[in-house]
Amino acid sequence: MKRKKEVRKSFRKKVLIAGVGFLFLVLLVASFFGKRGLLEIYQAKKNKQELLQKIDKLQKKKSQLKKDIKEIKENPEAMEKKARKKLWLVRPDEIVIVDEKK
Repeated sequence: MKRKKEVRKSFRKKVLIAGVGFLFLVLLVASFFGKRGLLEIYQAKKNKQELLQKIDKLQKKKSQLKKDIKEIKENPEAMEKKARKKLWLVRPDEIVIVDEKK
């Protein structure tokens, strides 16, 4: 009879250890792959860095555009100069020389 009690205790102990081990394994897998797991956090940090770089690039572009707007408002000849350069505009009496190296 003592032997049966010991076997039952041993079996219960094994089941308890297996249950705790399984629970630990589930928690471990969930911490890596679950919602807000380590992999998702890593992806979010990477995405954050990309977005910060994009914001920086857009702020520089915005600053350059503001500078261009100010220049055009203050100096009307600057608008003509930019249009000529960007759109290849020429006056009727001008001759265009194209540098093939550029």
